Amino acid sequence: MAETGAAPLPPTPDARSPLFRAEHFVWLTARVLEQRRFAYHFLNGGADEVEIALDAYRNEDGGYGHALEPDLRGPVSQPLHTGHALRVLDAIGRCGGQRVERVCRYLTSVSAPDGALPTIHPSQRGYPAAPFMPIVADPPSELLATGPVVGLLHRNEVWHAWLFRATDFCWQAVDSLEKSHPYEVEAAVAFLDSVPDRSRAQAAADRLGRLVREHRLVALDPEHLDASPVAPGYAPGEHHFPYDYARTPGSLARAWFTDEEMTRSLDFLASEQREDGGWPIRWRAWAPGSALEARPMVTVEALRTLKAYGRPVG
Repeated sequence: MAETGAAPLPPTPDARSPLFRAEHFVWLTARVLEQRRFAYHFLNGGADEVEIALDAYRNEDGGYGHALEPDLRGPVSQPLHTGHALRVLDAIGRCGGQRVERVCRYLTSVSAPDGALPTIHPSQRGYPAAPFMPIVADPPSELLATGPVVGLLHRNEVWHAWLFRATDFCWQAVDSLEKSHPYEVEAAVAFLDSVPDRSRAQAAADRLGRLVREHRLVALDPEHLDASPVAPGYAPGEHHFPYDYARTPGSLARAWFTDEEMTRSLDFLASEQREDGGWPIRWRAWAPGSALEARPMVTVEALRTLKAYGRPVG
């Protein structure tokens, strides 16, 4: 048999297990990056293989493109692609060094004077993009794009001149939130979970948790989703659950929910695995290719969340 350079996969003891079914789904449908991420997180795969696969999406400007985030097509670097790349690097313990220095230079080049990132840079114009992600000539500063990036850089003790301005923007944006929507709240949590000022982060998270509950931005009873509103502009059924906000037990958002509420949401997440072994996307599917590429990403994250809470997956 020809050598592939890949370590042989260990046998899965239970063919009915969520992990076995997900593994089949990933090998059948996923991009190389998600295949290697799955192998790293669940099959003793190596970090080098993940990093090599991620390199295919990196551009000379230090950013990432090439539909790394499937809802933005085309080769150009975008803040959302680059934030996704940082999440991948963080998960494998490689979010540092010269690679991240280049990323910070790219982020500086596309940020507004206040240090914030746009969700979509105008360079996307001319390439396909999801209809719910409008491209404008002068995009606004967005916590949605900036918060997760700033949080990850702080989490990995990366220091760069751009980060000081971007951190100030995130604090101002979080402190001024009075109305919001689930994805923006998730971005705020990603920032608060890692920013160095922990007492301020705790106070901001407490206020944000009250906002989430008061404005019904979370579905607390998965068995009665018809009674839970969906945020304006979201797809029908695009609910967000406690596990979406608190991806790990250590997240500040975990305190927003009772043990019973979190257990119900994790039970629901486990039950969402489909016949083919993958998890569904809950947002609007606008093109077959983007939906196909997104499902393995969602599947890896669902398994990681269940594993983080000690749920059996193997």
